Amino acid sequence: MTADTLQDAASTPLIGLAKLMRMAFSGEDLAPLGAELIARAETDPNANTLMDLSTVLQLRGNRDLALLMQAEAIRYQQVYTPPTTNGQAAIRICAIMSTGDLMANTPLEFLLEDSDVALDLVYITENQPLPSQLPGHDVLFVAIAQSDDNMPLLEKLANVLASWPRPVLNLPARIALLSRDRACELLKSTPGVMMPVTVRVHKQVLEAIGRHLTSLGQLLEDGEYPLIIRPVDSHAGHGLDKIADAQALNDYLQAHVDNEEFYVSRFIDYRGSDGLFRKYRIVLIEGRPFICHLGISEHWMIHYLNAGMTESAEKRAEEARVMADFDTGFAARHSAALRGINAALCLDYLGIDCGETADGKLLIFEVDSCMIVHALDPVELFPYKQPQMRKVFTAFRQMLLNAMQRGVM
Repeated sequence: MTADTLQDAASTPLIGLAKLMRMAFSGEDLAPLGAELIARAETDPNANTLMDLSTVLQLRGNRDLALLMQAEAIRYQQVYTPPTTNGQAAIRICAIMSTGDLMANTPLEFLLEDSDVALDLVYITENQPLPSQLPGHDVLFVAIAQSDDNMPLLEKLANVLASWPRPVLNLPARIALLSRDRACELLKSTPGVMMPVTVRVHKQVLEAIGRHLTSLGQLLEDGEYPLIIRPVDSHAGHGLDKIADAQALNDYLQAHVDNEEFYVSRFIDYRGSDGLFRKYRIVLIEGRPFICHLGISEHWMIHYLNAGMTESAEKRAEEARVMADFDTGFAARHSAALRGINAALCLDYLGIDCGETADGKLLIFEVDSCMIVHALDPVELFPYKQPQMRKVFTAFRQMLLNAMQRGVM
């Protein structure tokens, strides 16, 4: 495919991540759509088709091919317009994106679906900087996630956006501080927060610890087994494990020979009195906390989709209670901690995955600007989620409106 053969993207509108993810959540087989997109790319090629094909491939687990399709699309077209508006647009937002999988950028489409906010996604790479002309916008949002690969992009953006003529949300210099070790350093003295010391370490150091050539205490000031370990820049539990002793560390490194660097911290047992683990996903919007979900599991490594929430009416009932009482319950209990996190990280929009320790502190697992927040769960099983997520979406829109109004003052 060449630039000469690529058709006008307007002739084939973008389906977009939100609609495709909704199809996947509902159990619809995406294979026929994938085949249709492949055929369309061959007969009537355009960048929107390639971008949608990339999303379908990611949702079906074919990450490598998906990223190839994404790179091909971006090579020809950097700007994409998902269908977020349900009528006349009152706010126009331009989001700066990087290449990568579904966790590489803030998934704004979920927050703006069926709204009065028009969204343009502008992809940049090392070889394709920010275009000289962007779509008209009231607010610019930096959606790029913190990662080693994205650090050069964030640094360049910080310079470019320093004198931007429109309000900018989630400044790139603040996003750059969200690596696990730097975030830990920023939050370690925050009242009411427990975040175990997290260090970034080369596998050779860990190999020496596994062979008892170096003590664990030289790596971590609070170092003792069990440990939590994961490869640098991994997400969604990929490569995450709990290490009980030196032999388990050796076994882990043998299974991850392709990784060079890891994040390591001490494991905190955060089980409740009933023996269950609870992980809360919170977002801070202009500093105000909102709950997005509560995963309850018998296992310490909780992902909402495998926590058994669908199968357990009791777990869903607890999640519903926590959502209903969030402002006077969880948020009030941890108000000082949440204020401290907001003050330390200074982001307009921030996600927090957290639990609670036995002594009542907010246990931080991760802080990130790109956590997936959505209202895709089946309404018949999770009726309480729709009003809660509507609060989140309304607050996000108000944040955009506040920024827009600052820009015209």
